[in-house]
Amino acid sequence: MEKSDVRRVLDKITLLVPNPFHYVKRLKGVPLYSLRIGKYRVLMSIEKEKLVILVVDIGKRKNVYDDL
Repeated sequence: MEKSDVRRVLDKITLLVPNPFHYVKRLKGVPLYSLRIGKYRVLMSIEKEKLVILVVDIGKRKNVYDDL
């Protein structure tokens, strides 16, 4: 990833703090969520009881879902 893309990803993840479920989409068949950032997707697990966001994978939309 280019440095500018990394900055965009970090900025978008920071937006999740007040309400993580506002920006993400729940994935079918796996206990994960997806966050869209341009051509990239961030796959993550979110604990509802406390604010814990575990980033599982970051990749281009084309192939980030292949290993699920």
